Amino acid sequence: MRVFVTGGTGLIGSAVVAELLGNGHTVLALARSDASALVAEAAGAEPLRGGLADLDILRAGVAQADGVIHLAFANDFSSPDALAKAVAEESAALAALGEELVGSDRPFVTVSGTPYAPGRASTEADPLPTDGPVGGRGRAVTAVLGLASRGVRSTAVRMPRTVHNQGTGGFAGLLTGIARQTGVSGYPGDGAQRWPAVHALDAAVLFRLALEQAPAGTSWHAVADEGDKVRDIAAVIGRRLGLPVESVPSETYGPLGPIFATDQPSSNTHTRQALGWEPKHPRLLEDLENIQP
Repeated sequence: MRVFVTGGTGLIGSAVVAELLGNGHTVLALARSDASALVAEAAGAEPLRGGLADLDILRAGVAQADGVIHLAFANDFSSPDALAKAVAEESAALAALGEELVGSDRPFVTVSGTPYAPGRASTEADPLPTDGPVGGRGRAVTAVLGLASRGVRSTAVRMPRTVHNQGTGGFAGLLTGIARQTGVSGYPGDGAQRWPAVHALDAAVLFRLALEQAPAGTSWHAVADEGDKVRDIAAVIGRRLGLPVESVPSETYGPLGPIFATDQPSSNTHTRQALGWEPKHPRLLEDLENIQP
């Protein structure tokens, strides 16, 4: 099928585009700059110039496609206001994409994070959080899933705290960047909190499977590692960078501090059983060995 992809040149998106093209689909990729358009073309996709805030462009992309995969997000975590702006922009985009798909029975695969479940690993049946710094994303994705009753085969692929490839990406990548800036490979609290993770190439396979197979209104967990302790992640980063490893205040991480400090393992059992998804690429702690000093 012809698939309209937003965020198709990022860490996850580039893997998704390659996975789609390698399995007989064609791709129309939203490109917010000339550089992104060149990257999309080089990957074998057709670029559509525009950004996530260009709602008419998004509608035009849907009109040319048999299905949609949404991955774009501003990823500005510099301040609470910047994060709120990114969430609001994405929410408006999701609403526009969804309305254009109503009554078509076409697939609409969007992205979210794995939820927090106190005292256990979260499952695909757990609801997304609708409060806190990224609660708006949870509300927007829940609305997308609600389009199942309006003739949209809408599904959500929930991504873990770290999506990685060659030692970069996700929350672990943020820890690495902060370690380079501060000279300390830090972790909040005692570091016993667990973060789930997945390799970008494994996540890409799940996006394709959801596009091709997933029933309307369903959620799936792109989780390979149920939960690595943050202090173990920081230990690998510290060793690779030659830096001390120690606890740091949660304020170090700005608006993400409360999320970074939370124990949030996640299960993939239902996803593997129902869609036949099997992660095959290196796990997080192994992949972090690719970090260069």
